[in-house]
Formats: sequence, structure tokens, C-alpha cells
Amino acid sequence: MIRNKLTPLIAAFGLAVAGSAQADYPEQDIRLVIPYGPGGATDIIFRLISQEAEQHLGESIVPVNQAGAGATLGSRNVKDADPDGYTLLGSHDTIALSKLAGTVDYSYDAFEPIALLTQTINLPVAHANHEVKSADEIADYVEENPGEVRFSMIPSSTDHFFWVQFFDAAGIDMADVRLVGYPDTGEQVSALLAEEIDFAMFNLPSAGQFFEDGSFTPLGVAHPERLDSLPDVATLREQGIEMDHSTSRGLFAPKGTPQEVQDTLAEAYGKALEDDEVRSRIENEFGSVVRFLAGDDYQDFLDENEAALSAAAENIDFQN
Repeated sequence: MIRNKLTPLIAAFGLAVAGSAQADYPEQDIRLVIPYGPGGATDIIFRLISQEAEQHLGESIVPVNQAGAGATLGSRNVKDADPDGYTLLGSHDTIALSKLAGTVDYSYDAFEPIALLTQTINLPVAHANHEVKSADEIADYVEENPGEVRFSMIPSSTDHFFWVQFFDAAGIDMADVRLVGYPDTGEQVSALLAEEIDFAMFNLPSAGQFFEDGSFTPLGVAHPERLDSLPDVATLREQGIEMDHSTSRGLFAPKGTPQEVQDTLAEAYGKALEDDEVRSRIENEFGSVVRFLAGDDYQDFLDENEAALSAAAENIDFQN
């Protein structure tokens, strides 16, 4: 009987201790896994925001680059980590893309979504000598040159899905185009500079310098509004192409991370994005927009995002 009476007390004490521990979170450095190498847009943006967020947490956020296996090495590491709030993932749409491509067997639902932070706006781009000067001219160019127009992409990556969605929105038959695969963005940049391809999908972090020196021509902005840094480039919607497309970067935690911890992290990153200098750099240096969503709002966003990607995946043969 004594044992039976004490058991609920012990259980209650355990809950109280756990609650207290969560209330004191964080009490040590937080490890932020970035599933890409250093220097890219994803790495730079997460480092920038996290440096400000740690001021609101009182502990350091330590970025750890863990590239490999199509960005799944890092995401798998976080997925399998202890759900204590001390291992996080800074990633984007690639989580869902990897599952759709058959690379992994998990998607957003394998994590606790903490917050959407930014969206980097994507653009269809041509080399400077190309006769096509705006996105609404691409369909006619393809019709005039069926089977000869070359679009670059990284198989199963963001730009692969971008082109599939663009062809659908612009009324282009995929049988009339050539999708040319490259291992990374750098190879695509080199190919467009050499005029080996007609079009590529880039954004300001990857192609801004080439817009400035005149090597590349931005053909449209896949966003409802024009970019401040490219005020003369019309949106796709302005050109009659009903399509928006961006790389949506957000913060994730292992499944089972306590809600109190999730809320603490979301609050810190939300405050970080209120900093004028951080916002200015995101918008002006990285061609991105600040879009903070947390809780159910972020979950709804991820559900819609995955549904759109799934629809586009029906037109992709991932074996080729």
C-alpha cells in the first residue's frame, strides 16, 4: 500500500522536475545542423539569423555544416537526435523533395516544425546574348525550336520542380524541351556563362553578381511583388504566368521536442527577424523576403507546400 501511495507522488515530482527543466531552457549551447556546405545562401542566412536569435536565448547557437547525400545526411542526423531542443535543423523544401524523389522515406512530418524564417525568390534566367529577354517569350521560343531548347537543373532539386511548374503555367509541353542535369549550382552557372544552355533557375545569392555585370538576364520574378534590388524585372504574374516560387527556409526540431521548447525557439527567432539590420541584409543581399510563421500557421504552410510539390512530382521521371 505504501508503494501504491508513493507512486503517484513520484510521478508528479518527475513531471515537476521535467517542467522546471523545460522552463530553464536553454542551459547549454544549441547545435544547428545545416545540411549544406559553408558559404551558400542556406548557410549564410541561417548563420545571420541565429547570431541574432542567440541574443534572445542567452546561449550560443552553433552552426554545424553537414553536407552530403543530397542534404539528407544532415536531416537524418537531426531526425534521430534526442528531442531535447539542443539539436536543430536549418533547411528548406529539400526535405519534401528528397522523399518525393525516393531518396529518403521521411518528410516534414518526421520533425517538429519550429518556424518559417525566409523565402528566397527564384527567377528564370538567360545568358546575356540570348534573344529571349522576358519569361513570357520562352513559350514561343520553345514552339519555334521544339526539342532544342536547353533548361538546366539539378535532378530532384528545387530548380527541377521549378521548371516543371513553369512549363505547366506557361503552357509548354515537356516533350518539346531538353532538361540538362548538373551536379550543383556552380556547374549551372558555368554552363550558362559558356552558353551551353539556354535557361537556368537562379536567385540573387547565386546570380546577383552576374546580373550586375550584365552576364545574365533575369527574365521574371516568381513572386507576387517585384524585388527591390531588381525593380525593372517584372513578376511572372505581370507577364501572364500564374506562378510563384521560392526556396522556403525554416527551423525544425526532432519529433517529440517539448512544446515549451518549440515556443521558446520560435520566439527567439521571431525577435531576431525584427532586427532592422538582419532584415535589410536578408532582403538586399540575399534577394529574400522575411516571412515568419510558427505553430499551426507554419504547419499549414508545410502541408500546402508538400501538396504543390507532390502535384509537380507527377510529371517528373526521377529515374532519368
